Amino acid sequence: MEIITRAARMHSVACKFAAEEKPIGFVPTMGALHEGHLSLVREARRMSDAVIVSIFVNPTQFRPGEDFDSYPRDLARDADLLTPIDVDYIFAPSPDEIYPKGFSTWVTVEGLSDKLEGAARPGHFRGVATVLSILFNVIHPKFVFMGQKDAQQTVIAKKLARDLHLPVEIVVLPTVREADGLAISSRNQYLAPEERRAATVLHRTLTRAEELFADGERNAARLIRAMQKEIAREPLARADYIAITDSERLDHLEDLSQRSALVSLAVFVGTTRLIDNVILDDAKFKSKSGKLKLG
Repeated sequence: MEIITRAARMHSVACKFAAEEKPIGFVPTMGALHEGHLSLVREARRMSDAVIVSIFVNPTQFRPGEDFDSYPRDLARDADLLTPIDVDYIFAPSPDEIYPKGFSTWVTVEGLSDKLEGAARPGHFRGVATVLSILFNVIHPKFVFMGQKDAQQTVIAKKLARDLHLPVEIVVLPTVREADGLAISSRNQYLAPEERRAATVLHRTLTRAEELFADGERNAARLIRAMQKEIAREPLARADYIAITDSERLDHLEDLSQRSALVSLAVFVGTTRLIDNVILDDAKFKSKSGKLKLG
């Protein structure tokens, strides 16, 4: 496994794989790798001839006052985790390598980027869409692997690929969870012990929505009220937003009859902001392939 820091070198390697007709599986990450990331890498290894993982804490998707400076960075540890999975290359560029002096070109997926996380974090998805466009152009992957925990990001990535006719397939895999249901996230390490216990409220809240849906509830407002009550029971938690939308355009829904729905939430536990989601599906709308219906 080689660690590459220069875009020109990474592009040269990608072109070599293309010339050999070896499809590349790509996993974009910001490092601080955990089992959620590793599950994506294992699927990339299974589906692809070559596997590339990027480790890049993207400054353009952080707003002032967010945790860009404190975001965990440990490239040596990440490399140790990736070595046993037979990753071919790690692409770990500096910010100046991705955004050289004078950089002024931005990519925005309109109609999706200002909803949910985009409404709570203005400009976030402009940074995400721009860096994905750059990474796709450097690496030329056939498959790009993402997790359902970042559901909106996967929807935007799929729309980006469709609109720009990029020859990539976005493969979305289920959220990986701890034994108590908490979605695995790099930001979980910010939680103090009592906050870590309290953070399970996100999964309990989503489970409550699933239970009500299974019992026949199809009114989105009533589901949201039930979820708000669940979060209110946890003193250390504060909801940033709860939303029930369709899974393609992310438009808010009122009636969940005869369709699938994406239930998303962002919750502050102490000062740490965590996100999670679940897809509510009537049996006849479930994917027969097992792939997640996002985007």
